[in-house]
Amino acid sequence: MEFQDIGDDARRQYIDSRATFEAFEAAKAQAAAVRGGMYWKTVNGAEYLVRTSTRNAQKSLGTRSPETEAIHSSFVRRKEEAESRVKELSDALTRHQRMNRALFVGRVPTIVVDILDMLKRADISEHFTVVGTHALYAYEAAAGVRLQSAAVATRDVDLLWDTRKRFRLATQLKRLDSSMLALLRKVDKTFSLLDHQRYTAVNSKGFEVDILRREAQEQDPHPAQLSDAEEDFWAVQARNAEQLVSAPRFSAVVVGTTGHMARMDTVHPLAFVRFKRWLAQRPDRDPLKSGRDDLQADTVEQLVRDYLPQLAEAPRDASHP
Repeated sequence: MEFQDIGDDARRQYIDSRATFEAFEAAKAQAAAVRGGMYWKTVNGAEYLVRTSTRNAQKSLGTRSPETEAIHSSFVRRKEEAESRVKELSDALTRHQRMNRALFVGRVPTIVVDILDMLKRADISEHFTVVGTHALYAYEAAAGVRLQSAAVATRDVDLLWDTRKRFRLATQLKRLDSSMLALLRKVDKTFSLLDHQRYTAVNSKGFEVDILRREAQEQDPHPAQLSDAEEDFWAVQARNAEQLVSAPRFSAVVVGTTGHMARMDTVHPLAFVRFKRWLAQRPDRDPLKSGRDDLQADTVEQLVRDYLPQLAEAPRDASHP
């Protein structure tokens, strides 16, 4: 099986743009630590330092003193520095996006990059793992090559929901006063759930988003909806998905056809291979799909052997909450 090298120019550009994207991620995390505000408030003739959250909650940090003045000065300085760095890196990312597009660095469908970006901005990306065909984009990005089109062609993206964290997801969606479907409609307002398949949303161009879950275990709710909203996804049980839920994670910065970037969280490449081999051997698997499963397993296995030898050791299952 042959892989297409992306070329030296595109490879250098990807490395540079990935470094800027990762610096931007770090800067956003630092800025998140100083979200909200801090101000002095006079109560009964005494000044108090008050910390405010983004939801307008307030907490007194004590009366004015050398200690609280130092806290205030440090907060203001850190906030200004963090916001400045985010702005500078955001501008740098815009330049890299243009270069990515000019050098044909990326080929991930724009809709997929936009969905990944939405999950990150909504602070719910930790709850979903990209599985299925689109995971191949993360593997090829890490290897600096292109896989054959037959292996990556698909019109749907599978998101595996980790039901073990369901309460944290529900809390965040309530905080956003939103549902998963509503967030997806911010990416494309034409997304709607299929009447006969409530784990699938499809847009006007026929692109589908499927929400999968592991088969229900003792502590899992069943059936399971992502939020309390009247209209939202009901995740479907995927056979043997526990293998993917417990697999080690793999993360890569992927680039879309427009040059925009996003982080894709998926499973270790060899965990992908193991699952695809199992899927292809199922007696009830559609022969057309089982052939593709084998192709994808062979492709990723060779990709690891030839380009990602540091990942060649078979991974152990992860045990994270």
